[in-house]
Amino acid sequence: MAGQIEAKLAELGITLPRPMPPLANYVPYVVTGNLVVVSGQLPTINGKVAMSGKVGWGVSVDQAKEAARLCFINVLVHLKAACDGDLDRVTRVVRLGGFISAPSEFTQHATVMNGASDLAVAVFGEAGRHARSTIGVPSLPVDAAVEVEGLFEIA
Repeated sequence: MAGQIEAKLAELGITLPRPMPPLANYVPYVVTGNLVVVSGQLPTINGKVAMSGKVGWGVSVDQAKEAARLCFINVLVHLKAACDGDLDRVTRVVRLGGFISAPSEFTQHATVMNGASDLAVAVFGEAGRHARSTIGVPSLPVDAAVEVEGLFEIA
């Protein structure tokens, strides 16, 4: 039987994909006590980056916002694995971190990151409201436009 969070994902039309393996020497998540840290996730579909390039130079803010949403879906994949398949164990989205590949004159980082933040609240309700950092960077692995990481409290 699917839990409340799985039902909410279905209601939102989201099917969680298979987890993408790490691109380097790290693990996709770490559980310590009642916290789960999920490593930065890229906007991938079927193992391929769906949104590459720089936001503001060929990648629109709306496209990047959708990429941030996709990154959060990929965060959820690893969070589910960390929770032994039960996302209802998540009691709080504590923090999200966003990295936006953009030129130095770009200033709409927060708007881009709302793609992930809005989905966190849509999925987890009030428990999805979180602290956040959003940082502009000159490049990301495999030329991804956006990367999102997360910190979660679980029961």
